[in-house]
Amino acid sequence: MNVNEQHTDRSGKTLTEIFRYEAGQGVSEFHVMIHSIQPEDTYQQQLSAVADAYNEVLTRELKGAVAVFKRCFLSDAANQADFLQAFMAENSDCALSIVEQPPLNGTKLALWVYLQTDVQTRVLHNGLFEVKHGAYRQLWGGSAFNRAANSEYQTRLLLNDYVMQLMEQGCTLANDCIRTWFFVQNVDVNYAGVVKARNEVFVTQNLTEKTHYISSTGIGGRHADPKVLVQMDTYAVAGLQAGQIHFLYAPTHLNPTYEYGVSFERGTYVDYGDRRHVFISGTASINNKGEVVHPGDIRKQTERMWENVEALLNEAECTFEDLGQMIVYLRDISDYAVVKKMYDSRFPAIPKVFVHAPVCRPGWLIEMECMGVRSLKNEAYAPF
Repeated sequence: MNVNEQHTDRSGKTLTEIFRYEAGQGVSEFHVMIHSIQPEDTYQQQLSAVADAYNEVLTRELKGAVAVFKRCFLSDAANQADFLQAFMAENSDCALSIVEQPPLNGTKLALWVYLQTDVQTRVLHNGLFEVKHGAYRQLWGGSAFNRAANSEYQTRLLLNDYVMQLMEQGCTLANDCIRTWFFVQNVDVNYAGVVKARNEVFVTQNLTEKTHYISSTGIGGRHADPKVLVQMDTYAVAGLQAGQIHFLYAPTHLNPTYEYGVSFERGTYVDYGDRRHVFISGTASINNKGEVVHPGDIRKQTERMWENVEALLNEAECTFEDLGQMIVYLRDISDYAVVKKMYDSRFPAIPKVFVHAPVCRPGWLIEMECMGVRSLKNEAYAPF
């Protein structure tokens, strides 16, 4: 059963949105979005308020749940990331992603946390974070980076290192990786290098247009260090059988990405014995010829983007009501008021965050990604 709720904390400094998927037996899942709502407060005050709200959620509403992945969206990573890492070090309980993508409500940070119950967690020696339950081991990675000479070399090194991390766990990129995120500094300039490196590494891993790719978001985002041009988050699952992973295409609305030279899947769903997980990649206002639809019109681009996402969800036999979270990326901060009003009208209850992050093609004014879950009974597979 899916339940959404939101509330402002007693101090009036944060807004918390919660998605609950509570299983009668087995793992329950939660997505939590916590927003600072006092832009006049200092960064330290806002961070403290968000941390207090999160701790209150853990001790009250979600007692017994543990975090498996966190992403912090910052307004100024160069001045905020070190303090955040020191602050989080005392409570380093899961894979952590930190990216400069300023929250569009005018504050300095927002937090997304994915939590689960009845799982065993540990940090592996290679830096991945393991979440184990029953037949499966989830492997999360957050904020991987290096300082190679350019975005192409950085991406190549990130992916090659990740291939080795997976091999150490008896996994492969092609068989076990479900989702990646690439955050690219100055995406208009550096995204081409990401695409080239990813295409070339994928060929070596038997990821081609004739096999499959991996659901992904490639979006503007910055590390605290200006020499870091690309950082990467990852999600893989060990223990899956052939046939549990399915890819989403929605050919009436979208074209295969390889047709315009990139290599990612539009979406993926994973079937377990008791549920279906769906992951929608970064999706924009595009048609099935790979063209930008409604150039320059934020309202129409938003509506077409929703239409594309809905087509992908329908292919997975899911709806917007199954979504646990949304991340909405805007190229132009002046579009925020219009877009927020549209989302609040159509999706008032789904946890979401709006951030400033240029999309990989300048003509796209907006992009969104999402994750969801729905009940399923399939005796061929073990429960999640």
